[in-house]
This record gives sequence, structure tokens and C-alpha cells, in this order.
Amino acid sequence: MAGGSDVTEVSSLSCVQCGKPAHLQCPKCMELKLPREGAAFCTQDCFKASWSSHKSVHLKAKLSQLDALGGQNDGWLYCLRRGQARTPKLPHFDWTGMLRPYPISPYRVVPDHIDKPDWAVDGIPKIEPNSDLQHVVEIKTSDQIQRLRETCRIAREVLDAAARVIRPGIITDEIDRVVHEATTAAGGYPSPLNYHFFPKSCCTSVNEVICHGIPDARKLEDGDIVNVDVTVYYKGVHGDLNETFFVGNVDEASQQLVRCTYECLEKAISIVKPGVRFREVGEVINRHATMSGLSVVKSYCGHGIGELFHCAPNIPHYGRNKAVGVMKAGQTFTIEPMINTGVWRDRMWPDGWTAVTEDGKRSAQFEHTLLVTETGVEVLTARLPSSPSVFPWLNA
Repeated sequence: MAGGSDVTEVSSLSCVQCGKPAHLQCPKCMELKLPREGAAFCTQDCFKASWSSHKSVHLKAKLSQLDALGGQNDGWLYCLRRGQARTPKLPHFDWTGMLRPYPISPYRVVPDHIDKPDWAVDGIPKIEPNSDLQHVVEIKTSDQIQRLRETCRIAREVLDAAARVIRPGIITDEIDRVVHEATTAAGGYPSPLNYHFFPKSCCTSVNEVICHGIPDARKLEDGDIVNVDVTVYYKGVHGDLNETFFVGNVDEASQQLVRCTYECLEKAISIVKPGVRFREVGEVINRHATMSGLSVVKSYCGHGIGELFHCAPNIPHYGRNKAVGVMKAGQTFTIEPMINTGVWRDRMWPDGWTAVTEDGKRSAQFEHTLLVTETGVEVLTARLPSSPSVFPWLNA
């Protein structure tokens, strides 16, 4: 759930972030015709530092515009109106593939006794956007590491529960129900729920959906592939992982895509140790994907994780990236390559979340939460002996 953009030059205004004279303006604010005073920044660094909180301005503006139109496309910004379903009439959109949105079910409730992140009630993260950990990579304490181990174990068990129900005919909303109930039964909160108004407890990304697909009433069909992305908040920390699953009988090209994506993650994990540059992760992934004739998504990246859902470092998955810094013992972050059959570029559905391939071809993803140790790496979300046997190459 990362985001960013370039900015346009501007003058005679003060920076929203630090108050210094501004020279740049957010292009999205210009597109939406928002007041220039709230969209001015002195440097790219200030723009990036404020992005997590600033982008909520765009969502509110879009909602206001829909209201001004009399709710013409009401339901497409349902993530701003908790629990609201999509409307039967689809908006005009240049769909890139065969997939279409279906209605979503009402908001699922989390029991009162479960500890919740600060966005649980109003959808707005408050600590995360302004934390120093957006710029500094935290070295975790032994207490934080132990809590992360517990949380990541729960997250793994939740994803395994979801994997067991995947079959032709099941709706992705049923997967979300399983994830929600398994998470809360373990005493955890499903981190995606109401995060920047995301309406569900996990992401289900089918076929051409790269990431952030919203569970809905569509039935999975024989031959589909579906990624399930789970994050659990427990004892004050987040554990994040995802896997891409086969639905029934899947064609050979899709099998190769999913296996290659799995291998990309495994090869990236194999280089993680103190002293390795973060940018090397993308080189390893890019090399393996391109050798298989596949492409690497550039719009989304791995991220630091712990008491914050998303923080430094950013971990790009593509080659020749500009990531700065080196790995140090005690750091925790995710690696989560998104690999496409066709071009790497993505498009966003009108719901503001669902990212799909530009050419409508299929995409796969795998993710683990990792801890850098003194001698290498610990995969905190590793598969367990009890994990379902769903990947044929692991049985070979």
C-alpha cells in the first residue's frame, strides 16, 4: 500500500510540511483543482515525507466531486463510506482484462477486547505518516523481535487457513471472512481493515490484479490464480505475508509465472545479511524474472515493518533502482515481488485500490516478513509443518 508521485514547480507559497518557501506543487492536487496553498512543497523530500497523510486530501476531494454529481458513481469510493457495496452499474473505465468488480459485503466488526491500530475507527493512520521511522531504519529490540515472531506466526497460520478454502466456486469475500475470523480468534486485528479506508481484512488479487484487490462477491473460476495478502496486528506489531494460489486446473503459463515469482522471493531472501545493499534485492529479482521472459512491477515495493505497518526502508524489486542504505542486524522488512506475464506497467481501477496490469495479462506475488540476523536472515513468516501442501514444486 505504497504511493508516490512527481511534483510540479510553483512559487510564492509556503511548504505544507516545513513552512519554508515552496517551489513545487502536487500534480494530483492540480488535476483535482484543489487550492494551491495546501499542495505546495519546498523539496521532493518534504513532498515524500508528507505523502502518506497528504494523499488523503485527494480521496476527500474525489468524494466531494461525486457528491456534487449527485452520487453518479456512488460506491466506487466505498472505502470512504465504510461497508458500502459497489453499485450494479459499472463506471466508464477502459478495463485492461476480463476481470470486473462485484458487490462487497458490509464492514466486518472486530471484538472490543482486541487491541487496534490508530486507524481502526476513522480510517486515518496518525502515528505512521509523521514518524521518524519513515526516514530512519529501526534496529529492533529483543522485545520487539519476540513480539514480531509471535505476530508473524499468527499471520502465517491465518494465511494457511485461507489457503485451505480456496477452490473453484468460492467467492473472495468468503476468503476475507476466514481471514477476519482466524485473525480475531487469535487475538489479533487484521491490519488492512480501514487502513486509509480499505474496506476489508485482507487483499485478494485475482489474475490480472497486481495487488490490493478487494474481496467481493465474484466466484473464483477453474483456472484462476489468486493472491491472498494477510497482515496481522498483535501485541503492538504487524506481521505481513502473501502467497499466490492456483484455483483448480491452471494453464502451464500461469504455473510458470507463479513458480518463477516464488523463486524470485526465495533468491532475494538468500542474499539478505548484514552489509548487503537494499538495492541488491531488486537486481536479484529482476535477473531471475527477465531470464524467464517476465517483467517486474515498479510501482510497489517492500517496506519496513514493526510497530508501524509501513516504514523505512523501501525495498524496490526491479533492477537499477536507487534504494539507499545497507542491511544491519535487527532490521525487519518485507520483500514482496510482483511479477507480470506481460508489461510491468500498472493501471488503477476507479475504486482507488485495485492495481491491474496495463495489458490485462496475469500477475503473481509472494511476500515474507524478514529479520536480519548477525549471520544472515530469519524468515518470520516461514511456512510451518502444518502449512497446506499447495505448491507442487515443494513436494518434488
